[in-house]
Amino acid sequence: MAETDLQERTDTNPLTDDGDHERFAHVVVPASAVTEAYVTGKPVTALCGKTWVPTRDPGRYPVCPTCKEILDSARALRDGR
Repeated sequence: MAETDLQERTDTNPLTDDGDHERFAHVVVPASAVTEAYVTGKPVTALCGKTWVPTRDPGRYPVCPTCKEILDSARALRDGR
């Protein structure tokens, strides 16, 4: 009988590959830039650094964890926490 070693990974902040950005809704400031991009086709840059031309409904995707973390930090600074 063969022995098997099992190692459990408990990554709380997993790394993402370049393609993973397509699986998230990203945060762009100001939000009006997204509307303008839909109309003009001009690329926008999210808080996480992803640059793209929006074409999909962001409500169908979870929020990018990096964008969320940056936005939460900015809000905390603004609110003096």
